Amino acid sequence: MARMREKPGGKPVKPDTGARAFITLEEMLRLKHRARGFSFLPRQPVHSLLAGRHASRLRGRGLNFEELRHYFEGDDVRAIDWRATARLGSPHVRVYSEERDRPVILIVDQRSAMFFGSRRAMKSVAAAEAAALAAWRVTSLGDRVGAIVFGDTETVAIRPRARDQGVVRILGEIARQNAALAGAAHAEGDGARLNDALAAAARMTAHDGLVCLVSDMSGADATTRQLVSRLSVHNDIIAMFISDPLEQDLPDIGFATFSSGDARIDVDLSSASLRQRFSDQRIAWRDGLAALSRRRAIPVLPLSTERDVAAQLRELIGRRMDRGRTGDGASAAGPAS
Repeated sequence: MARMREKPGGKPVKPDTGARAFITLEEMLRLKHRARGFSFLPRQPVHSLLAGRHASRLRGRGLNFEELRHYFEGDDVRAIDWRATARLGSPHVRVYSEERDRPVILIVDQRSAMFFGSRRAMKSVAAAEAAALAAWRVTSLGDRVGAIVFGDTETVAIRPRARDQGVVRILGEIARQNAALAGAAHAEGDGARLNDALAAAARMTAHDGLVCLVSDMSGADATTRQLVSRLSVHNDIIAMFISDPLEQDLPDIGFATFSSGDARIDVDLSSASLRQRFSDQRIAWRDGLAALSRRRAIPVLPLSTERDVAAQLRELIGRRMDRGRTGDGASAAGPAS
């Protein structure tokens, strides 16, 4: 979090003391009643602003093979098993049933690089809120939820479980690692930790799952892109990209001291060239995420620390897309249940 700012004249400006540095288990439990107005249901269009307002659809639950039977008039011709038809001498179709539920895996970033914020909350707090809202919503729809919660030094895997008991186990781990940030030394985003979490998620769900990556993507590299691409072949992926307004555009306020954990740095923000270079780097970074989103049809939902997370989720995945419109295609229709 930006701890102290100074104007060009050297007069200190008090930081925003209203920002939340930590989140408790009790606070995440209370979010259960706000986990509504958005949906992870199959075939739900996802409105991804970062991906250039493209709409993609979640595959949803997988299918279990039940039987091979004769073709009857009215059956879907796409279900015909042509090998069995040739072998048996008459048309046969393969019959499947939808799985009763599907695993949803939350990958929740609580590294010290997430311990930063300039408005309403730290990025680590916003990530915890997003994960809690997703977990409560998933279980309300009958699916199982598991998690990979990771920080600077440890990665904890929690197997998917149904109902509230599974959610409480996940939220308890998020709260524990979030509280540990109080004594964590600052570290730049370690891509290896992010990649370890993605690999753990791949081991936990082989196919037909939904993976929700909740992170600022700090330290992402070529290996990260490969892991995400492999996961997306047989699973749905939603990336909830957590950012802070101060990371997008640096203010012209002269010398400022920033701190995150135990690390501090003094920066002269009156330099227009420095602010422009910073802005260009952030734009390039976001363009890279957007390119990955388009290439693998992965929705990237931008969540800001300065606004209520539940409200942002309702805006992004809580409304249907209007196919008849051009432009951004966003509809003003009511939220999904």
